[in-house]
Formats: sequence, structure tokens, C-alpha cells
Amino acid sequence: MEPTAHGLDVASVEEVTTRIAATGYISDEELATVVFLAMRMQRPLLLEGEPGTGKTALAEALADSFDVPLVRLQCYEGIDASQALYDWDFPRQILHLRALEAVAGTTDVEEAEKGLFDERFLLARPVLSALRQAPAVLLVDEVDRADDEFEAFLLEVLSTYSVSIPEVGTVSAPTPPLVVLTSNRTRELHDALKRRCLYHWIEHPGLEREVQILRSRAPEVSAHLAEQVVTVVQQLRSDAGLLKPPGVAETIDWARALHLLGSDELDLCRAAATLGALVKYREDDDRVRHALDRMLAV
Repeated sequence: MEPTAHGLDVASVEEVTTRIAATGYISDEELATVVFLAMRMQRPLLLEGEPGTGKTALAEALADSFDVPLVRLQCYEGIDASQALYDWDFPRQILHLRALEAVAGTTDVEEAEKGLFDERFLLARPVLSALRQAPAVLLVDEVDRADDEFEAFLLEVLSTYSVSIPEVGTVSAPTPPLVVLTSNRTRELHDALKRRCLYHWIEHPGLEREVQILRSRAPEVSAHLAEQVVTVVQQLRSDAGLLKPPGVAETIDWARALHLLGSDELDLCRAAATLGALVKYREDDDRVRHALDRMLAV
């Protein structure tokens, strides 16, 4: 079988599922299918969903399972192309100029300027790093936090998997990276970017799969406690009206906290004492305490 365009050899949806499961990431068939297609079709994968549903963890699992670098670009308000692509090492450039002056006494301005924009002074940011290191996984995390101009920049890069640096030339990835973009949908992304990607909305997992994930990530937690914790968390997500429903990461943290306190069974006292691992807002803390009173009171 020929390798994929990303240099990541995968033969089937089942192989994707097996590979990432070995890292502790438990996927459903739909998610494994869209990952397989993104790899085989050389398309970026756009994952949307509530925080804590495993979007970032999937990119980490893919890089780990294929033993390739994970290059992460964390988006934020005001990020621009230079922060994602490349920059110049200004302190080293200044030291270079001073060294030339010290050695030659005088500096040929034209030659000095050429030397300043040499490859050795180039600072590769995540996008350029991923193009150079490919095969790799490029994670563009929380792309919805960036602005329209940054989306346009990403679209251009993802169309050619190359970037142009005026002083150096064009850098192209001989093997394009597998690109995973995540969004918590704090704003709608533009259609042009979405059309470039394969899309998948990640839901919170069902009870059985979340128990599997918890047992895989925290095997020290007893099966009985794991099932109790997940059952309570799933009910809190659906019934408690929380500002931020707990994600899978919080479920795992809560179960580990309970285990560290010596719990093999979920009880009201220790559940309330460990809520800092599960909820992150005061209003949610109050709501969850009331809900636990109903669910666990004897």
C-alpha cells in the first residue's frame, strides 16, 4: 500500500480506531471515519464542539500513535501571521552587526543588510515549523478566537502547504502535515475556511464510552467508582443547567481526586469536597452541590 499524502500510513477506519485507542483515546466510528478520510484525501480536519469533548486530545493522540511531531498553534484574539509563521531574531541580528563592526572597523551597509536576513536568524513559528518537519500533525487550536484576517492567512497556507518568505524564498512541505483545527464555536468561522476542511462536530461521549475513556486514562480508579462518576457527570450535563458543563477531562480529574482520597464508591461528603476538580464557576458549584444532594443523599 502506498503511504498517504501526509506520510501517515493507514489502511482503514478500524486501524485509525486501534492506533489512537492505544494512546488512551477512545473514538466512535464516525470520528474515526472522518479522521481516516482527512488523512487519505489530504484535507484539513475541522473539529467543533463544547470545551472538554476531546478535540485537542485527538490531535495529540494522532501524533503519538503515528510517532510524528505535534506542532501546536494556540490561537487568541489579535494573533497575526508573523506569530504563526515566522519572525526574525532581532537581538542576534544586532549582535551580528556589532560583531561586523568590531572585526572590520567599518560596515558595508548592503552586505550587512543581506547578512541580517540569513536563514540562521529566522525564527520558525508553528506553521513554518510544521511545514519543515512534516510528516507531522499541525494543531490549530481554538481557531474561533482569531479574527477574519487570520482565517484568510490560514486558508492561503492550507491551499498550497507553502509559505513565501521574501528574504529566503518559498518554503513548501514535501509531505504536507495533517492539519487539525479546533473550534469551541464562540463565533462562526467563514465558509471559505470550512469548505477547505472536512468537518466533524464532537459531542460529549455517551455513558459507556465515557466509562471506557475514564478507565483507559485512569486505570487506578475502580470500575464501580468510574461508572458512578460518569453517571453523575452525564446527569449534571443534561439536567443541571451549568454555565460550563464538565468535559471528559474534568470527569477524569474528579475520578482521580476521589481515588486519591481513598474512595471506591461515590459518597456525598467526598463528592462535595472534590468539586474543584469538576466545576470551575461559583454558580456551577452551587448548582452541582444542590444536584448532588438530590442524587447522592441517603
